[in-house]
Amino acid sequence: MKSVSAFEIIKVGIGPSSSHTMGPWCAAERFIKFIKSRTDIQKVDEITTYLFGSLAKTGVGHGTDIAVIMGLSGEDYTQIDTDTIPQRIETIKRSNTLKLNREKDIPFEYHKHIVFDFDHSLDFHPNGMRFSAKLSNGESLEAEYFSIGGGFVVCENDEEINNNAIKTPYPCHSAAKILENCSKLNMRVSELVFLNEQAWRKPEDIRAQALYIWDEIKSCIFRGVNKTGTLPGGIGVRRRAAELSQRLLAGKTFTQTEDWMSAIKEGPRDFNTVNKWVSAFALAVNEENASFGRIITAPTNGASGVIPAVMMYAYCFTPDFDEDKVVDFILTAGEIGTLYKKGATISAAMGGCQAEIGVSSSMAAGALAEILGGTKEQVTQAAEIAMEHHLGMTCDPIRGLVQIPCIERNTMGAIKAITAANIALEEDSSGARISLDDVIKSMWETAQDMNSKYKETSEAGLANIPINVAEC
Repeated sequence: MKSVSAFEIIKVGIGPSSSHTMGPWCAAERFIKFIKSRTDIQKVDEITTYLFGSLAKTGVGHGTDIAVIMGLSGEDYTQIDTDTIPQRIETIKRSNTLKLNREKDIPFEYHKHIVFDFDHSLDFHPNGMRFSAKLSNGESLEAEYFSIGGGFVVCENDEEINNNAIKTPYPCHSAAKILENCSKLNMRVSELVFLNEQAWRKPEDIRAQALYIWDEIKSCIFRGVNKTGTLPGGIGVRRRAAELSQRLLAGKTFTQTEDWMSAIKEGPRDFNTVNKWVSAFALAVNEENASFGRIITAPTNGASGVIPAVMMYAYCFTPDFDEDKVVDFILTAGEIGTLYKKGATISAAMGGCQAEIGVSSSMAAGALAEILGGTKEQVTQAAEIAMEHHLGMTCDPIRGLVQIPCIERNTMGAIKAITAANIALEEDSSGARISLDDVIKSMWETAQDMNSKYKETSEAGLANIPINVAEC
């Protein structure tokens, strides 16, 4: 089995969806590389993108069309000024021209060159897409890609991935194996992950990447608590993080992230205040996500507020949350996320919201237990408890937007993670009757049994509730 780095699970992303925005963006970039491997890009006359299954049904609400256009344009979502995206899209639509990979102008008519096929799905995965390029010599090039969650993109028979699989010195493809390796090496979970991560990076680079992610998390939360207004999408969802932060800080304003964080640390620490701050942190991230902002995908964008909220909680309200604990938290959370990717799914189109909020809450719970001094058994038990209470959660976003119920679900996932860690830390884990591997297996079985209309299609559940746009 291919080993997966913690930094493939927790990474810089762009909203609103890892599977419906980041994945198609990466697929478009990959198709450009495919073209260049076979011909001169100057020979491309036009490109048509076909979106199938969940990508078609919730594609507009998730920004799949925008992601494809930006990816074909040669933009990098980790670098682009996200505030410029709406104007860039408008310019392309108005001019009916797209500069392919910043190299060649090709005709682009939105309703002709992006096709939403609502009636068909590709067999391999619900998030399927096909790119077709017409060449000046009359020939064509086609490729199909599948966005499998968390920004990961594959082909049905992806030999490149299979042939270049990384093998870590102590493979951990199950929670049982993590516990076994930790016992054998007399290591904590984070120490074992740090050792395995050296299959990809030097020790100093592992630390630097974790601290970079923490910096991005802090910046994202701070941006979110300083923006007001209504989210895009047409259903009138109001930003709430800024107002909540203002009330909790008695109207004080801050221009620097660290000053704002210090004010929180020095403020009240009663249960209600802490609970409200955790909600504010999660709301801030997911309001940024809903606005095509830059966020940290962990393990997906729809669940991108859980780990940041729990990490900011740890910084503000637990003792001695220093850079070492930042690294330990991210490595532990990322490793738990790999277990779900390998043993179940992190795609809502495959597993419903349990694959997003459930997984992120499980990751955060285990990581919090780790930095609060939990044993290896308590770490995996915390992760198990958090997922156990997300089993069966559907993905039913209203109008296909990553807003209702997605934004508030992140606050709940964060609180459940904190609760799960606290329960595990007060337990003798030898008495646990359900293992993390058990709950991952149950989650996958539940995902397979779940009706497809509850898997990110906006065809059932809350998505059926009528929203009066005129009142928004």
